[in-house]
Amino acid sequence: MTPNFLQDWLTKLLGNDAIPIVVVCALPLVFILVYALIAILGEMKISAWMQDRVGPMRTGWKGTFQPFADILKLMQKEDTTPSAVDKFLYNMAPYIVFIGAYAAFAALPFSSAYMGATLNVGIFYIVAISSLAVVGILMAGWASNNKYSLYGAIRSVSQIISYEIPAGLAILCVVMIAGTLDLNQISAIQSGGIQNWFIFGGPFPMEKRLLLLPVMIVLFIIYYITSLAETNRTPFDIAEGESELVAGYHTEYSAMKFAIFFLAEYANMFAVSAVAATLFFGGWQSPFGEVLGGPVWGIMWFVLKSFFFVFVQIWLRWSLPRLRVDQLMSVCWKFLLPFTLVCVVATALIVLNF
Repeated sequence: MTPNFLQDWLTKLLGNDAIPIVVVCALPLVFILVYALIAILGEMKISAWMQDRVGPMRTGWKGTFQPFADILKLMQKEDTTPSAVDKFLYNMAPYIVFIGAYAAFAALPFSSAYMGATLNVGIFYIVAISSLAVVGILMAGWASNNKYSLYGAIRSVSQIISYEIPAGLAILCVVMIAGTLDLNQISAIQSGGIQNWFIFGGPFPMEKRLLLLPVMIVLFIIYYITSLAETNRTPFDIAEGESELVAGYHTEYSAMKFAIFFLAEYANMFAVSAVAATLFFGGWQSPFGEVLGGPVWGIMWFVLKSFFFVFVQIWLRWSLPRLRVDQLMSVCWKFLLPFTLVCVVATALIVLNF
């Protein structure tokens, strides 16, 4: 197949803008692959430093090539399929989970000049499309014909569905303040420096800012806790509880199918961190206002903020013990949900009065 043939085929399929469309769609995938390598190495090194170990040191300079070695190992491993599984659902599940994570990147505003797709309902789209992960995880657990996989899938589904409620309400509060569902506009509203970020009350008069400040801090904490549950990260990783479920819903998966689940988890980690950075920390806005601002610098600020929250997720994984199922549900329904409802009422009153 020649490049001209491929270009002609894409032009017939997508029109004259075929090549730009393909490039725009491919950029998030390239980013996810590069980011996953950095995040995997970071997970290894951060966990080692926290536990007073050196971590991987032999593959490349100070172990920097270890993620490449792991990928090569997974690519070379035999792709086994148990005989009693539902083969169609079993094979589709990892791709469904990854599609949900990858599609969310379409609405992330990496800078004022680059978004995968300009959507005026961007945050609603992300919340909706990320729910595909629930479908894929349940498919994996059910199709594996393994009671441990099914337990892990049911745990994960109940966990994600429960924590989506306070997460959605926390996002709703920011939407009420910003007056838009467009993540690019939400970032633009927070221009002017760090003092105008929503986490510090936003670009509003001092009276309104002082009222919003404690509400926004509580909302951010609630959202970040729920994001850990959404991505099955410690202390909410009971879906993959090794001590009682072997590996949870992906127990029967090996080689590249397991790698796709693994990649989807890291993609989700960045997606929820990017949403937190956009809703509360200015998105692609520079903390110094116009200084070091602009489309190119915006990408750097957006990625740095998101990477910081990914780092905190890794940090918490190696610091906190795993919750029991009853504790996990109690945190959601008895604590996070009531606090979020109070914040919704408080936000509505502040917005209406100002």
